[in-house]
Amino acid sequence: MKKALLHQGKAKSVYEAENDHEVVIEYRDDASAFNGVKLASLQDKGRVNNLFNAYIMELLEKENVSTHFVRCLSDHESLMKKLEMIPVECVVRNYAAGGICKRLGLEKGLKFDTPVFEFFLKDDPLGDPMINESHILTFNWASQKEIDWMKAVTLQVNQILSDVFAKAGLLLVDYKLEFGRFNGKVLLGDEISPDGMRLWDSNTLESFDKDRFRQDMGDVIGHYKEVASRIGLSL
Repeated sequence: MKKALLHQGKAKSVYEAENDHEVVIEYRDDASAFNGVKLASLQDKGRVNNLFNAYIMELLEKENVSTHFVRCLSDHESLMKKLEMIPVECVVRNYAAGGICKRLGLEKGLKFDTPVFEFFLKDDPLGDPMINESHILTFNWASQKEIDWMKAVTLQVNQILSDVFAKAGLLLVDYKLEFGRFNGKVLLGDEISPDGMRLWDSNTLESFDKDRFRQDMGDVIGHYKEVASRIGLSL
């Protein structure tokens, strides 16, 4: 099924598939933070993120969110629709943490009355700078229709996942989504896993996400597995 290597990112490798309209994504055990400044290998990370992402993507498809996910091929590989990626990250924040605290001087953990939505340019060398709709339109990264769709879907996903994690005793603090074009339609792409979100225990506020790697808290993958278990996924 897997053919020539097309692209190798910080934690995933993309290969040609038998069908020209699809790709095979291999999830590796590599971990990175701070735009690739901090690197490590975490045992079992690739398997956990692949299966976690598959579980979430299938859940979203059932809620009428169109994604690039096709099916799992193995513990470390999934078949995906081949997207023309839009170089924009869509971020939703339900609580103050990370970058927004530094930018606006907010206290960590502050709950927002309504979710905060932000756009960022996906560009590691530039540090993924914050952008707005005017930038996206001026530089032709996406059309107004695509911008509106990405924002609407990101907020829809926020409601779905916030409910899923709340039932599991977890707070969805913030997360990012990426999108791409497929046959003229914009689909949810990339991955959804604890690598791309912040999750805190509802009672203790303990981190169950990539901050454990960023801040050297330890037992990163053990906590990812705990999240999976709480939402009904046995890893």
